[in-house]
Amino acid sequence: MTAARENHREAVAGRSDVEDTAELLAYYEELETLKAGALWTVANKIEPWEPVSRYSPVLWPYDKMRSHVLRAIDLVTPEKAGRRVIYLNNPGAGDRAACVGGIYSGLQVMKAGETASAHAHSTSAMRFIMEGRGAYTIVDGHKMTLGANDLVLTPNGTWHEHGIDPEGTTCIWQDCLDIPLVNTLEANFYAVHPDMHQKVGYAVDDTKYTFGAPGLQPQVSWDKAYSPLYKYEWGPTYEALVKYSKVTDGSPYDGILMNYVNPRNNGPVMLTLGASMQLLRAGEKTKAHRHTGNVIYQVAKGSGYSIIGGQRFDWKEKDIFCVPSWAFHEHANGSSSDDACLFAFNDFPVMNALGLYREQAFGDNDGHQKVEA
Repeated sequence: MTAARENHREAVAGRSDVEDTAELLAYYEELETLKAGALWTVANKIEPWEPVSRYSPVLWPYDKMRSHVLRAIDLVTPEKAGRRVIYLNNPGAGDRAACVGGIYSGLQVMKAGETASAHAHSTSAMRFIMEGRGAYTIVDGHKMTLGANDLVLTPNGTWHEHGIDPEGTTCIWQDCLDIPLVNTLEANFYAVHPDMHQKVGYAVDDTKYTFGAPGLQPQVSWDKAYSPLYKYEWGPTYEALVKYSKVTDGSPYDGILMNYVNPRNNGPVMLTLGASMQLLRAGEKTKAHRHTGNVIYQVAKGSGYSIIGGQRFDWKEKDIFCVPSWAFHEHANGSSSDDACLFAFNDFPVMNALGLYREQAFGDNDGHQKVEA
């Protein structure tokens, strides 16, 4: 069977109601020779009634991933591997190396005293520290020291590198980048620093001390589209969530949720990637909703479960799971005495910038899904 006929037969019935005839099938084959085709044969596939994600909800348990991540230390060096990373590959990704949608995710490991060479690329990246001490990142000469549950930015086009102090311990963090999106746009560039490493040109943690005071703006010019606050620490983030939880009921769908923002404009930290932290109070169960946009969650604190598209995923600290675009999801804190926190990477800045963001509540069963698997 020719590709033209196969394409036509795979078209979903609905808007197009054109019956096959010998003449039409021959016509499709003639169009194929011209590298063309009839829209009505693919209309329902390329313009669905609502989003249909190729990606599945997946949970990556940290206690199972960790041993494989650590094993990479004995198998490859940062110098030879470039970056010692185990990436998370969604079953629907094919050869795209995507965690979900246009977002890549991987677990990077470095041991005490190691350094990785400086490089720059068109993709935007964020790192969320999972374990260890002594980690640091240098971005365009700005050095940031990092601890567990800290978020650090390495914006697109910036020189950046990572390392672990000799007095530190083995560190693991989650990398999140917009690699699949930028590759789809065919706009990716990559470069290695000519000196392999940068010189630190500022006081250590200077961006934190310059831009990290809530509600206060320093008299410093900044014309970049991304946040000048390269590091967002866990301590102040968790404290803000706890304080906010005392004065609000929060969202019925997300609990107490706060977005990481660019302090210069209160917008997302980057043009293509956003991040948030949400707190689920003891025993709290959110209602289900769905939205355009993909999310990668990492459990920063506590344990519980999420129901995504009718599937239940039980999670605990450091586990990672993803919610594909337009999939109904809800979360529950498994503890009756302590709160839980979910950190999240997302592509909401892209959805909002293109006018594509849409959200919908789950209307049945008092707002909760039935668990089907």
